[in-house]
Amino acid sequence: MRMLHDKPPTMAAMTPFGRQMRQAHFNFAESYTPLNHGSFGAFPSCVREYQRRLWEETDARPDTFIRFTYPRLLREAREAVAPLLGAETDEVVFVPNVLTAINTVLRNLTYKDGDVILYFSTIYDACLKTIQSLEETTDVQGSCIELIYPAEDEEISDRFRKEILNIQSLSKSVKLAMFDTVLTFPAVRFPWEHLVVICKEYGILSCIDGAHGLGHIDLRNVAEVGPDFFISACYKWLMVPRGCAVLYVPYQNQALIRTTFPTAEGYLPVARRESLSQMSYFVHLFEKVSTIDTTPYICVIEALRFRDQVCGGEERVRNYCQYVAREGGELIAKMMRTEVLENRKGTLRDCCFTNVRLPLEAVGSRQEMDRIGKIPAEEAKAVADWITIMSVDEFDTFLATRFYAGAFWTRISGQIYLDRADFEWAANVLLDLCSRARERYIANMES
Repeated sequence: MRMLHDKPPTMAAMTPFGRQMRQAHFNFAESYTPLNHGSFGAFPSCVREYQRRLWEETDARPDTFIRFTYPRLLREAREAVAPLLGAETDEVVFVPNVLTAINTVLRNLTYKDGDVILYFSTIYDACLKTIQSLEETTDVQGSCIELIYPAEDEEISDRFRKEILNIQSLSKSVKLAMFDTVLTFPAVRFPWEHLVVICKEYGILSCIDGAHGLGHIDLRNVAEVGPDFFISACYKWLMVPRGCAVLYVPYQNQALIRTTFPTAEGYLPVARRESLSQMSYFVHLFEKVSTIDTTPYICVIEALRFRDQVCGGEERVRNYCQYVAREGGELIAKMMRTEVLENRKGTLRDCCFTNVRLPLEAVGSRQEMDRIGKIPAEEAKAVADWITIMSVDEFDTFLATRFYAGAFWTRISGQIYLDRADFEWAANVLLDLCSRARERYIANMES
């Protein structure tokens, strides 16, 4: 019997990047300008149609598809994604999202008194809360390394090593260190490869939050670098439907993963587990974890086909996204007479994000305000939130804006469906909103 997923794919010829790509292959509202790809991603029409065919096939023959067809397609998807990490097929499994994988790793480990999880102040908030939750239920404690950007990669490595030694001097042990590939905010490239090397030097488990990873930066060196656990979203930058993430666990660490969360039918008690190879047990664990929509996992195959046949391959996609983010950020900074966030070595922008400072100035308190529209620091967060909300309500976009390290910054994503005109438009929106923010405080002073 021929299945819908066996139909040969129909792909358009390569489409120029920018607005033409957006109109030809994506499903945004005509008035919407998608400047925040980093939060929830986007996927092309061909992937959406493929997912719909999978749903139809599931509905037509639920048992046939879920019990027999799906496991075969799942393996094909793992075979397709593994080379992007330089990994073998049975070292990668799919999970719904990065946070599920983070919890799977951290809650499978055992902790004793004196164990520490080391992380940076730039950690994603939900990952921090996972560590805080473990502090309530286990003997582990978290330890935070403060970072303020712009920072040099060498400085980050030095602080990391120094904190490890400090913890050891207190007769404690760093059980695991968690850090990112690309930070959420400020959205900059993080020197994760260097920190993995330091972890190996001190016998520390490394867990990499690569939410901004696959489809964003080249990760074919992951297995070679050798983190103990690596997690990456697929729905953010790989153009796969939400939600889908990859958990990479090298063969030598798979025995540490004894259960999924929630524990599902793949789990076996130790006595029965020992009768299987560790590799087959690890893969079997994640094959079916409760009843959820797993079609995003299978859509990896179609997404990679689109990126290859329509976009010209992974490297071409990455190069354009980084180029348009870099050039677009510099254009916005020039128009606003501010700056992009960068360090001396120029490593922070080796990714598909740009961070641009806004032309707003914050002062310590209302008492220090003069009549030129400065923002009191205690109200800076509210002003940043107001700019973000107004970008949604009035301009049909999303400009992620925060007050960070004494200044206002906006984070904008580079993507194949954006071009210079989109960044120019964003600059004009930000100039308008910043002007109105200043006027609000001038009016408050005069009233």
